[in-house]
Amino acid sequence: MVKEYSAQDIQILEGLDAVRMRPGMYIGSTGTKGLHHILWEIIDNSIDEVSNGFGNTIDVTIHADGSASVLDDGRGVPVDVHPTMGISGVEVVFTKLHAGGKFNNDTYKTSGGLHGVGASVTNALSRWLNVQVYRNGSVYRAEFESREDEHGQVHGGLVKIPLFNTGEKTKNHGTYVRFLPDDRIFETTNFSFDVISKKMRELAFLNDGIKITLTDERQMRGDQPLRIEYCYSGGISDFVKYLNEAKDPLHPDPVYFDGTREGIYMKLAFQYTDTYSENIFSFVNNIPTPEGGMHETGFKAALTKVMNDYLRKNNLLKDKDENLVGDDFRVGLTAVLSLKMQNVQFEGQTKTKLGNPFVRPAMENLISQKLVEYLDKNNAVLTVMMKKAMSAKLEREAAQKGKEQARLKRSADNFNLVGKLSNCSSRKPELNELFIVEGDSAGGTAKQGRDRTYQAILPLRGKPLNAERKRLDQVLQNEEIRTIISALGTGIGDDFNIDNLNYHKVIILSDADQDGGHIQAILLTFFYRYMEQLITNGHVYIGMPPLYKLSKKDQVEYVYNDALLDDAKSRFGKGYTLQRYKGLGEMSQAQLWETTMNPKTRSLMQVQIEDRTEVEKIVTTLMGDAIDPRKQYIIEHADFNKEDRFMDEKNTFINQNK
Repeated sequence: MVKEYSAQDIQILEGLDAVRMRPGMYIGSTGTKGLHHILWEIIDNSIDEVSNGFGNTIDVTIHADGSASVLDDGRGVPVDVHPTMGISGVEVVFTKLHAGGKFNNDTYKTSGGLHGVGASVTNALSRWLNVQVYRNGSVYRAEFESREDEHGQVHGGLVKIPLFNTGEKTKNHGTYVRFLPDDRIFETTNFSFDVISKKMRELAFLNDGIKITLTDERQMRGDQPLRIEYCYSGGISDFVKYLNEAKDPLHPDPVYFDGTREGIYMKLAFQYTDTYSENIFSFVNNIPTPEGGMHETGFKAALTKVMNDYLRKNNLLKDKDENLVGDDFRVGLTAVLSLKMQNVQFEGQTKTKLGNPFVRPAMENLISQKLVEYLDKNNAVLTVMMKKAMSAKLEREAAQKGKEQARLKRSADNFNLVGKLSNCSSRKPELNELFIVEGDSAGGTAKQGRDRTYQAILPLRGKPLNAERKRLDQVLQNEEIRTIISALGTGIGDDFNIDNLNYHKVIILSDADQDGGHIQAILLTFFYRYMEQLITNGHVYIGMPPLYKLSKKDQVEYVYNDALLDDAKSRFGKGYTLQRYKGLGEMSQAQLWETTMNPKTRSLMQVQIEDRTEVEKIVTTLMGDAIDPRKQYIIEHADFNKEDRFMDEKNTFINQNK
């Protein structure tokens, strides 16, 4: 029987109910990413205040009760009554969607908030939220709460608080917001100190001179909570130095200049190192744009044109010589480009690509002018840049001589996989899985235990090359790398095409020991450097084999980490048998299928890039040539008192997704 569909079936969601009904539309997910997103919304409001010149300090606190708070010394949210809504500005900001001061360019010259939903969304997805405003010598307070029948509602309206009951006026100004994420909405309400601290460091770099303090009351250092301050007078120049700490710079100080063109304020800092990778990190109104866009295109065009002109002026290029290509000028480059502008248009799959067309010529002209002015006064840096570019040109030509690099690419694409890859029978990439397995022994077990319809097995017979330390032509000469490229079918480098991917799940499966962790790090580095879209599109996973098997009569349980072992032992009581798996090869095909390969029972960790600047820093530190930064990182992060399944460095890459 078909149910009747009439007007009474149309549901109208009032106020903040729409946010709670479909939170993913507003914050992306209800996992850890979404949890931190509602904190970013409040922090972004404070950043907009200080970046527009209203204040210079922000205090972020993770409280012992699980709530978070943000205090700034800006102007304070307006407390007067809104002319049409009849309620205070505070109530409007925290209860009305698409309401805020950022649609008016006179109120905020630039803003990260584009839609006016930030503070209200945070309120909608919190059990309670309290706001305290310091403005015009007075203190105002509003308390909001989400109950079963009403969400994000203010109780008692905005109240003016007497100051010490003396009638004195406060000298403070700004806004304090504290909220408790709603555990009825989020999968977890546990804020990550590491995630927040990395975000605060980045914001401090981008807004030179402001002081951001992060306090975690859950972690005590003696009798005081953990507290970190971020303040960088050098701004994005300090940012570039930070990113290059584990590299060898070719000139001591980053190139820096700023300027304004067509209403856009631009800051640019860059430095060359002895590496082969190109790293450009761009931001618009403090929002990362990892997909680039018109501002990056303008910068690249300016760099290429200006440097080719200098090469000809210095007789390094003759009239008969062709210009160098843009890639030649970006080998070993680390750059941070930050824009402040109005009416931002983002595009791309994740809305992190700047689309305003007028930005490209504006930035190309401005950066060309500023770069010439700088290099005319800094001949030593100009010499370094010209030598680096000419060296890159010679290496490119050497690799292309006799079409060598193209041959290597074709060789990789068409590598003979007979006897190496055990393919699946399915020809539907969206269903297919490729397990890259450490060693022939484990590979043989995986081949026997798999579902041959959609699971393919590629055993590694040796360690792949560490791509961080090699040029592309050197990477392509490694047999294990060529095997992987051929199996995936996407090509590599400029020829990479995600549409040709043969398997939509690429699963790294290695032993739970140091060698296994090293292989994972090597493969992740290769994917990050030469097939980054595999990661950003969510195709790369880490398999999670168990560490232990407990058995007692007919009772069997697999334990996946040391932290869970004691609980499992207590459930079994006495008389159990404990087996410690030292490698995948110790498992039978049935055990490997049940624990690690069966989609119904296995656990996978999806590899994601949540903060590209931090990923770059970690990859360079752990996989680069510099020994001291790697040693220091291990000393700070490794736990030598217990066995850990995974190397700490993968925490930057991996977000657990069962």
